[in-house]
Amino acid sequence: MKVQKETTETRTVAVAGVEFGWGSSGKLGAVLSALRHRGGDRLRFIGLASGLGRAVLADHPVERWFDLPKARSEEELRRIVRAQRVQAALVVLDGELANALRSCGVPVVFVDSLPFLWTEGDRIDLPLDAEVYCAQRCVELPPEGARLLADVRRLRWVDAVIADGTAARRAAPPPHPRRALLSLGGLRAPQLTDWASYPRLVLPAALEALTASGVTEVHIAGNLPAWLAAQLVDSCAHPPVTTVGALPHEEFLRRLADCDVLLTSPGLTTLLEAGRLGTPALCLPPQNLSQIFNGRFHSRALGADVRIRWPVEVFDEDEALALRAHGEGKALDLIYGGIARAADLGRHRTTTAVRDALVEQLRRLAEGIGPGAAGTGSDRPGPDWSALTNTVGTAGAAQVADALVQLLAGRPPGAADPVR
Repeated sequence: MKVQKETTETRTVAVAGVEFGWGSSGKLGAVLSALRHRGGDRLRFIGLASGLGRAVLADHPVERWFDLPKARSEEELRRIVRAQRVQAALVVLDGELANALRSCGVPVVFVDSLPFLWTEGDRIDLPLDAEVYCAQRCVELPPEGARLLADVRRLRWVDAVIADGTAARRAAPPPHPRRALLSLGGLRAPQLTDWASYPRLVLPAALEALTASGVTEVHIAGNLPAWLAAQLVDSCAHPPVTTVGALPHEEFLRRLADCDVLLTSPGLTTLLEAGRLGTPALCLPPQNLSQIFNGRFHSRALGADVRIRWPVEVFDEDEALALRAHGEGKALDLIYGGIARAADLGRHRTTTAVRDALVEQLRRLAEGIGPGAAGTGSDRPGPDWSALTNTVGTAGAAQVADALVQLLAGRPPGAADPVR
């Protein structure tokens, strides 16, 4: 009798994230880590159209990257799919690419970390028919977003898609912070023409506020070129120990666990990662539309407003949110235009206003809104800095990984979970 040897086929999975800051790449990295711990199936990964996020994913087993031009050719995508024998795709937020891959016959697990952002005008850009549509739980889902997601055929609500990591806090942060982490994120967006306006306004303000508040050590993380970082640091007062540089994800998490306070542009992934570690996080002014929501969700979960707002002459948040009804582009025009004008014409006035607001937030942190409130003599209880993360859960990366494994195995990914 002939005995057939058991073989395990290697399956190729294409991974991609929208070119919008580093959040998508962070989520891809979290899912790839979860897949690595799953064992069993042999998976091979290729990357599509991610120039900005490749450094974030450097420690993950992406075998080869393929650049896709802005004017994406379906013929070119089909050629890659055929040549690489792509059997499934994991796509974060890039609905256009997800739809194009499905047109090439590739089943897609789509990760939507911003379901609260969408309106009817976004319908054409979202892969509502994806084989698995993983929407990340959120504090609040506006009615217009709920109506749109009601048409998703295979919707699965998942927890926060963040790295599990090995970092952990060794002790509660002190009420008077001495070590800070200042995170500016990826700083890039498809419609943004001058990405340097934001750091020119915010970085000197943050450094001066930290110095005035007695912080002695700060690391500036983010996609900030060395020449611009040096120019901005030299232009203002800054803590005695000030270092600058983009950090690999695991190193970022380690520093996040070790610092006393995080000052961050309100990217959702960073806020959720800080919450998992219980690190006090103060929100710098928003860079874009989604960060307005993120900052509000974070403060609402904490029960304390820890946001720094732009002066009204830069732009009004409520006006930006109202413009969303006419398409995200209209809101972004207001936001990006206001930041650019402030950097060009009103830099000193804007930087001073942001600095003063940050000094006040750091004073409130020292006087009782932080976890160390019990030791300060304050009667006000400090917020639970993990509140946002606890609200949405932390198992999202594993849940998305399971959906992809089930899809590759030819099993249905499970019934939609109605809980948000």
